[in-house]
Amino acid sequence: MSEQPSFFEKLGTWIRNSITFKIVSIAILILLLLIPTGMINDLIRERQSRQESVVSEISSSWGNEQTLTGPVLTIPYITYYKTDDDEELKSLRNNAYFLPNTLNIDGDVNPELRYRGIFEAVVYSTLLNVSGEFIQPDFSDWNIDDKDILWNEATISVGIPDMRGINDNILLNWEETKREFKPGVPSRDVIEKGISTRVNLLDSTDKYAFNFNINLNGSSSLNFTPLGAETIVSLKSSWKNPSFSGQFLPDEREINEDGFTAKWKVLQLNRDFPQQWRGSSYKTYFSVFGVDLMVGVDQYQKNMRTSKYAVLIIALTFLLFFFMEVINKKRIHPIQYLLVGFALCIFYALLLSISEQSSFGLAYIVSSVAVITLVLIYIQGVLKSKRLTLFMGGAMAMIYGFIFIILQLQDFALLVGSVGLFAVLAVIMYYTRHIDWYDINKEK
Repeated sequence: MSEQPSFFEKLGTWIRNSITFKIVSIAILILLLLIPTGMINDLIRERQSRQESVVSEISSSWGNEQTLTGPVLTIPYITYYKTDDDEELKSLRNNAYFLPNTLNIDGDVNPELRYRGIFEAVVYSTLLNVSGEFIQPDFSDWNIDDKDILWNEATISVGIPDMRGINDNILLNWEETKREFKPGVPSRDVIEKGISTRVNLLDSTDKYAFNFNINLNGSSSLNFTPLGAETIVSLKSSWKNPSFSGQFLPDEREINEDGFTAKWKVLQLNRDFPQQWRGSSYKTYFSVFGVDLMVGVDQYQKNMRTSKYAVLIIALTFLLFFFMEVINKKRIHPIQYLLVGFALCIFYALLLSISEQSSFGLAYIVSSVAVITLVLIYIQGVLKSKRLTLFMGGAMAMIYGFIFIILQLQDFALLVGSVGLFAVLAVIMYYTRHIDWYDINKEK
């Protein structure tokens, strides 16, 4: 009489032959592999943070992002009041602010890449010519007596957020007189930081023409505040990857291999503050516009986008292995699935490290070829079949190629990805439509 198999022998047989157990095992392995992929995401964020720190260090030494605000004409005046407890008339000093009627800014932006280790930051130097005119300030709407206006203390102020970026002394040409700008502003109602100088206001003059040149260092971006009733800004640069940002886009722009040119025209009707006011009634920084000097697409952003597809790549690869088992009657142990999964995770570490030293495209090709080759050599040893190995190699190449195409598409990434996954599902459903899942080992 033959000996009946024990419980553990039956359990082992069921585990080896059960499709349900195999599917559950694969699902658990995919979930476990989310741990190393999450660690890789943390590594990408850490390297990105390091890059941002290096860029900040370089910028702080050269000059941070610059936003030119002004010029603003500031005229102090005196108002009088009485308190309830005291009948004595008291005085209070206030400021009135007047913006230019026309404001023209022409500039050349000369970019430069600065390196610290493997990290890079874009900095620039720019020579800006600022010109325009003010009309005679009018206090009549505020019922302020002329004798209470301190005309002799009128100042012109220009906002520059990072004063370390100023390379030369700045001279203001004001109605055929020259005035040297000094650090500091008379009030922070309009401009937080910057330079200023006293100017003469003559009763006999209706308009005051001005112009000055400013040689300025900065990094990453150059912005402007449209303070003129009509503000025209014209920029040209040899930088090939500009990104126009802020509240207004250029009316005219041209980007080619030689760099870019751009021209903005902003009217006072396009912003939410008037040409003159008193006190801190209005904030001008909401209307800032300008250009960002981009260093192409950051490799860390590309790595992070790629890592988001890690689950998809692992799942599709494991799915290929599973159907090779089912269709070709080849057994692959869960440990072998796990080792292949680790190889797929190593891809992202390779991609990150190589992309820091070369282009992202080259890093992607090298990393994917290395991982596919490793997996194929291992699979050849496991399956002992060149046909299945070649099929697996072609399928993995298609998966990595498909992901790379999606990464290059921004506007159509979702569409292409959805269509691609639909096609994969359709192929799987077609080739597995005759499989008897209740008895997978039964020969057809």
